[in-house]
Amino acid sequence: MTVDERDRIIIDILAKDSRTPFTEIAKVLGISETAVRKRIKSLEERGVIKKYTVEIEPSKLGYGLVSITGVDTLPEKIFEVAEELKKYEFVKSLYLTSGDHMIMAEVWAKDGEDLADIISNKIGKIDGVTKVCPAIILERLK
Repeated sequence: MTVDERDRIIIDILAKDSRTPFTEIAKVLGISETAVRKRIKSLEERGVIKKYTVEIEPSKLGYGLVSITGVDTLPEKIFEVAEELKKYEFVKSLYLTSGDHMIMAEVWAKDGEDLADIISNKIGKIDGVTKVCPAIILERLK
């Protein structure tokens, strides 16, 4: 099954606010709430919609710094390092990549001292890590 234009509109609406009522989506599309419900259920069953989530403001929870951190590893250790990184609460997102770094992690830290400790004494000490390159996010634009 393919995703049609109505499905794409539903996805866009839910991506902006996953709590948008089905009645509101129905009004935008000019279809019934039942039709919206069926379409969303189908998108979920097909794995197009994987989960619903919230966007959190880190600073409201005491995290003054957010870093997109590149992690390089010995090639044979990449999956072990990734498994270790998953265990850390300060790692909020984790990706294997083909870019400048083998692994990219979104890291939340209280301040510069906390980030330095995370980089040096936690991520940097994982067996197989060869380089850690944090880039502090100054402002989220989208």
